[in-house]
Amino acid sequence: MLIATLALMGYLLGSIPFGVILTRMFGAGDLRQIGSGNIGATNVLRTGRKELAVATLILDGAKGAVAVLLARQFLPEAGPDGAMIAGAAAMIGHCYPVWLKFRGGKGVATLLGLSLALAWPIGVVFALVWLGTALLSRISSLGGMAGAVAAPIAAAALGHRAYAIGLAGLAVIVLWRHRENIARLRAGTEPRIGGKKA
Repeated sequence: MLIATLALMGYLLGSIPFGVILTRMFGAGDLRQIGSGNIGATNVLRTGRKELAVATLILDGAKGAVAVLLARQFLPEAGPDGAMIAGAAAMIGHCYPVWLKFRGGKGVATLLGLSLALAWPIGVVFALVWLGTALLSRISSLGGMAGAVAAPIAAAALGHRAYAIGLAGLAVIVLWRHRENIARLRAGTEPRIGGKKA
């Protein structure tokens, strides 16, 4: 019952489609009909509204962090596993939201938020790898995937075994959600930051 409560709480929180809500509220159109149709910050940026993209990035990250913090605050008896379950459920909710027929985002920002809340050094490694890879390669998707893969490695190196296992599973989901990007990377057609989409 406790696990189910944590999972449901995290999932419903993660399912809030902030990108869709913000673009509609501020007259930027239906995000699902723009660019890739993704509900994350990168696609919000394609509307030309940088402030909405930044807000979406922060709010999507906050979903993961808040799920972890709520689990620790109200269900402390669940321990580290409970925090991991709540955070994981939030990311799954973001990727597969019930309100949008299970068509959501790719989970990178939400995964970063929950990583920071689980143990901030893990989140810092995630963020540094994400930004560093994106800046060096000028490919946003590659940065996000690299950061997601770095998170469980950092957790294991820091001795957080439960987190390492959970984050590894979530990294697999991130890679799966990026399968089209991976195909374009292999073909050499993945768009670069600041460049035109091939």
